[in-house]
Amino acid sequence: MQKFYITTAIPYINAKPHIGHVFEWFQADAMARFQKSLGKDVAFTCGTDENSLKNVQAAEVAGVNTQKWLDKYAGIFKDAFDFFGIELTHFNRGSDQENHWPGVQELWNRCNASGDIYKKTYTGLYCVGCESYYDKADLTEDGLCPEHLRAPEEVSEENYFFRLSKYQEQIEELIKSDKLQIVSDQYKNEMLSFVQRGLEDFSVSRSIKRARGIGVPVPNDEGQAMYVWFDALSIYITAIGFGRDEDEFNKYWPADVHVIGKGINRFHSIYWIGILLSAKLSLPKTIFVHGYLTANGQKMSKSLGNVIDPFDLVNQYGLEPVRYFLLKHIPSHNDGDFSHEKFVESYTADLSNGIGNVCSRVAKLCEKTGVGSIAKATEFDHQFEILLSTYDLSAAANWIQAQVMQLDGYLSEKKPWTLTGEEQADVLRLAVNKILMISFHLEPFMPETAKTISTHFSAEKITSLKPLFPRIQS
Repeated sequence: MQKFYITTAIPYINAKPHIGHVFEWFQADAMARFQKSLGKDVAFTCGTDENSLKNVQAAEVAGVNTQKWLDKYAGIFKDAFDFFGIELTHFNRGSDQENHWPGVQELWNRCNASGDIYKKTYTGLYCVGCESYYDKADLTEDGLCPEHLRAPEEVSEENYFFRLSKYQEQIEELIKSDKLQIVSDQYKNEMLSFVQRGLEDFSVSRSIKRARGIGVPVPNDEGQAMYVWFDALSIYITAIGFGRDEDEFNKYWPADVHVIGKGINRFHSIYWIGILLSAKLSLPKTIFVHGYLTANGQKMSKSLGNVIDPFDLVNQYGLEPVRYFLLKHIPSHNDGDFSHEKFVESYTADLSNGIGNVCSRVAKLCEKTGVGSIAKATEFDHQFEILLSTYDLSAAANWIQAQVMQLDGYLSEKKPWTLTGEEQADVLRLAVNKILMISFHLEPFMPETAKTISTHFSAEKITSLKPLFPRIQS
């Protein structure tokens, strides 16, 4: 049985999940469900990045013991996957001493054996938000972190570094040749440009004092804890058994795709690749990079009061309509905008007046005429399969919408409600067949809706159907 291994980014747990997390989870979940439909053995991993200063600082502000904070928010994130219908197979925590720490320390030892870890004193500009050092050339004209628009602090400390510069040529060739595929080209070119400027070694530990006692201990140096990126990225391999279950690890690694946001592309497409090369482990096949969400054309921020809470959104409109909007109307690889107005417009056009209306009309006619089920679709359309296999989710969702519109046009042309006998039955059977085909393709995007449609139109006697998507009352 062919395997497929997919991961999402490993989020910090200094606050509850935001809409950016949920957007990424929906993308990865849709890809995972599609691959399952192809008959593959799918492993789907996320976890929690717990060994970061951001988490420690959040716990201190709340006046809570750090480990209690981590336990609480790890639980919140794990529950969120259930709330948003995400079908993870593996979940690993950064503070899990049994399932995570042995694998990270094994990775460290392998990199050390390759001569790629060394200790030195370093002074640099550090952004706590990114958990990363920056060169002055990477900052804005005002000297701010480009991701968080805050001035980094100057930090001086003795810690361990990873010899990334050693892998400059290898990484450049991997990206150029698409042996490491970065989707899409804009993000590939950004990474090539970064590599060609010259790779510098980067910090992979911090003092236990600065880490506030949190983190995976560095082997043979009790005064140092592993630095967040070396630790967090390792969850991709420790979750599937690296360091504790060799058979499980070999079954699923390498990852077929890492799903990440554009702000952490460098850490995945360059730093992580260097670490894996050093440890002599296979490399992921694809890095899928998505953009960011804005709200009403503006960056979301608490100060502007425009932060979209995904939990509130789902409670107001329902899980699958929210999922469908984000997957269809937010470009798979570019920034996209959310507003309640756009959502309601899309819901009405795509769902209430679209697939929902078509299903209701056909079901009502079938009940009147006694037309029953026919064979279900069991294979994806070739064009649709190409779109999802190349991770163009929004284009695949638009393909589905085009099928709905095509069916709606067919019904308007044939007017089965004016026909009788076998002529009417033929039109309705074709319509039922098309609906079952649409529901089969809809499953990665709206799994429960697809199941409802498929079950209803597979019955021996098709009856009237309650509105799948009742109109939103303004």
